[in-house]
Amino acid sequence: MSDADRLTRLEDIHAIGQLVARYGFAVDDRDLEGVKALFAPDGSLGTAGGTAKGDGVDAVGAYFAGRFAVLGPTHHFTHDHVVDFDAADPTRATGRVSAHAEVWRDGAPMLTALRYLDEYVKLAEGWRFRSRTQAYLYFVDVRQYPEALGHKLRVRLGPTEDQWKPADWPAGL
Repeated sequence: MSDADRLTRLEDIHAIGQLVARYGFAVDDRDLEGVKALFAPDGSLGTAGGTAKGDGVDAVGAYFAGRFAVLGPTHHFTHDHVVDFDAADPTRATGRVSAHAEVWRDGAPMLTALRYLDEYVKLAEGWRFRSRTQAYLYFVDVRQYPEALGHKLRVRLGPTEDQWKPADWPAGL
């Protein structure tokens, strides 16, 4: 790899890291246009469990507009981030991001640990999400956290067990 190619790779890694950081800030600030600007025109958002939240930037925007209308304050923060570039196409990459979020949802304080499984594409405007998939270790009411973490049904989207689901990772727990 030439020096110029290595420099471009480092610039791309930095730009993708900024993309990931901007997502959390845009969501927490309820910046709908900012969120939409992070996705490619054909970008998508979904969950590892198969729930489609938006296919195409306008659908992703509509999903967030609906969520913003009913959510209270949120705080997203990211931890480790690994980027792998497509060996055949330098304008494509994949990534895994570990993250947490604090969310006020349906009148309850929620805490989640998740991974974002990303596909990135480099457009004329810069790097964008081609797809973003949320995979959960847990999503629980803060008050249920001590009991929920050791339970196989750690994604708790409501107060009753019929609203609880298995976590997306780690497999087998």
